[in-house]
Amino acid sequence: MNTATASRTIELKNNGSGQTPGYFARRNVWDWLFAALVVLGASWAFAQYSGSMDGYEKGILLGSVPSLIWLGWFWRPLRALSVVVAALALLAIWLYQTPAGTADLGRAEQVFMLKYFISSQSAILWMSMLFFMSTAFYWVGMFTRAGQTFELLGSRLAWVAVTLALVGTMVRWYESHQIGPDIGHIPVSNLYEVFVLFCWMTAAFYLYYEDQYKTRSMGAFVMLVVSAAVGFLLWYTVIREAHAIQPLVPALQSWWMKLHVPANFIGYGTFAIAAMLAFAYLIKQSASETRWYKLAPLWLLGLVLCFEPIVFRQSAGEKGGSYWFVYFGISVLIVGTIMFGRRRIAERLPSFEVLDDVMYKAIAVGFAFFTIATVLGALWAAEAWGGYWSWDPKETWALIVWLNYAAWLHMRLMKGLRGTVAAWWALVGLAVTTFAFLGVNMFLSGLHSYGEL
Repeated sequence: MNTATASRTIELKNNGSGQTPGYFARRNVWDWLFAALVVLGASWAFAQYSGSMDGYEKGILLGSVPSLIWLGWFWRPLRALSVVVAALALLAIWLYQTPAGTADLGRAEQVFMLKYFISSQSAILWMSMLFFMSTAFYWVGMFTRAGQTFELLGSRLAWVAVTLALVGTMVRWYESHQIGPDIGHIPVSNLYEVFVLFCWMTAAFYLYYEDQYKTRSMGAFVMLVVSAAVGFLLWYTVIREAHAIQPLVPALQSWWMKLHVPANFIGYGTFAIAAMLAFAYLIKQSASETRWYKLAPLWLLGLVLCFEPIVFRQSAGEKGGSYWFVYFGISVLIVGTIMFGRRRIAERLPSFEVLDDVMYKAIAVGFAFFTIATVLGALWAAEAWGGYWSWDPKETWALIVWLNYAAWLHMRLMKGLRGTVAAWWALVGLAVTTFAFLGVNMFLSGLHSYGEL
């Protein structure tokens, strides 16, 4: 940078006054336009639906206005995402209306756009397919000369999948209220709904890190866990017909659910990102290894992927067995591809420093939100069951997850934990978190459950 350019940069930064412009002074016209749209949208929602809200829900709506504005200003791609999701959700609501001005859910099978694109179930199915396609493009990008082009396609498809997941969630919320006023609820109440939440939230957080670090090669690993969640979601939909909207059980009829569950899944999603980047770190580290015991991350992945079909097939009996047979075959293909292509993969991955830094930041964000979720859960338990803590299996395992990541962060900040040990610890953390989320439902009994497996 020459002297004239440097001087001009300093002048612009100081705005001619010797001081850096304030936060609001740095906002441009598009920032303020987005803020105005959020305020108008919230005002319209309040005018339309305030009669169905209690005082707590009105407070949440009010609080969401500055939160969404700040998020849109903090990371600008969220502005376009918010506008598109709102437009498509409103279009779906409008298409559900009959000439008489009432809503008819039967139109989901009659109106082309609803039937094939933006009814809740259609949008979520599109989300599922696009996440699979995104994962495939990211991995093709690992092994081709046009890798950046394929990775860009994978990234764009992930954005579209997140958009449709949010549209499906918003429309499902509306559909639940049309079934009956006592049935309507935010769609985070059962295993089907929270897996949709996990998929889009994990992908959205990854896309933020992708944008901040200007590298897309991490997507091949992160999107694997998203695709695995989508695979479970599709199986669960078929085996349990879980997409059907059900009324809430009494314990879930609380406004605490609207805060506790999303905060929890920010933790789950970011912990999953950290674990997959830890896996990428270990693969990059073992790229030149030929000794079998030095390839432990791959053997571990193969063991988990091959053991998972056995567990879920037993939990569902013979029904869905062919699905898990296909899953097993795909798992073997993934492990084999990583095994034999690990040198090429290592070349495409960002540096160890970037992988380590994103892993740390993901765990830090996840730990903060998981802590908030745990506190909110205790308050919810006090309201629902009369006590803040009952050592229910889900509560106990949530505490184990919290202690695990608290220890990881302590060792990182106090002892400088880095590298191989940190990566293996993050992988173990995902196993603990997965058991806390799914394993407790499958093998233990208690007050908490997102749905029967």
